[in-house]
Amino acid sequence: MHTFTVTTSQDIQADSAEEAALLMYQALLKGPPPLRYAVTDESGKTETLTLDLEKAADFAAIDHTADPGNW
Repeated sequence: MHTFTVTTSQDIQADSAEEAALLMYQALLKGPPPLRYAVTDESGKTETLTLDLEKAADFAAIDHTADPGNW
């Protein structure tokens, strides 16, 4: 299994970095999940992905940890 770093960003106006992080956290709890991500692999290669909302929801509904292929 490989290791990836997945990041998402949003422009947020705030008085401090901590407040911006808290506002981002609040947005993640209240709103729809972000669908645009930057994914960096172990070699440092980064690609930007936009997920299809329907496919992402279907994937999230399945417990992929129970798949023997993930062991």
